[in-house]
Amino acid sequence: MAILTQPARLSLLQLELPGSPPVSAGVLLEDPAHNRLYLCLRHDWDVIAPSEASILSELESDLAAKAEELGATRVLDQLQDTLSNTLTISEPREVMVEDFDRAILRLYREHVHTTVRPFVTHLPRYSLSVAAGKFLENQEVAQEEGDEGWVEVPPGLHPTPAMFVARIAGRSMEPRIPDGSLCVFRAGVTGSREGRLVLVEYDGGGTNDRHTVKVYHSVKKQLPDGTWKHKNVLLKPLNPDFDAWELSPEEDRFRIVAEFVQVLY
Repeated sequence: MAILTQPARLSLLQLELPGSPPVSAGVLLEDPAHNRLYLCLRHDWDVIAPSEASILSELESDLAAKAEELGATRVLDQLQDTLSNTLTISEPREVMVEDFDRAILRLYREHVHTTVRPFVTHLPRYSLSVAAGKFLENQEVAQEEGDEGWVEVPPGLHPTPAMFVARIAGRSMEPRIPDGSLCVFRAGVTGSREGRLVLVEYDGGGTNDRHTVKVYHSVKKQLPDGTWKHKNVLLKPLNPDFDAWELSPEEDRFRIVAEFVQVLY
């Protein structure tokens, strides 16, 4: 299947305060075909620029509003002309992207390294096998090595210690969860699982297919005494090109690790 890409122009914001080294402040991505601006700025201004934090914290929403009114090209031109030596913008360079909403978050993560506040602004990233060990078997585990140990999450998400980030491979849950997406999950699925997207561990799976995300659906039957019991469980894909998995309620090879919260990118 051919992957459609389109040209975009990437600009980087940089903050340089007196007596401090320059730091990346955010990324701006122009969609030239539609004169639209995608942007993502850091939010830890109170840490890196406390005296200017009140002003800088409004910058992202102000730029977004201006771009909506004037278009990306005019806003970027104005920034080139009006920004001070404290806050500068790079010359744009062309990049190719598949999806602008996902690309802006990926580029932000590549170019901006913010203050890690565990379970406040950032969540730990685990491989799926490590996540299963931690939340199913109460193992003590460490975050993945390197800069990807903690992942910044959107301001609207409220992290908890039960949440983690993992990358999902496969197309069975497209279009909602694209192949290769970095996703947020919450361990400890409480209440009814019916209709929820769950991360499942399959004890009989191989190295590459031991974990899957599916929609949980329980089929029940009524007993002679009027009560109900599970007849079977279906783990259903969203992509019609894939088949559902039918499980027996007594089958213990499948364990629910967590529930899906959202795609990051």
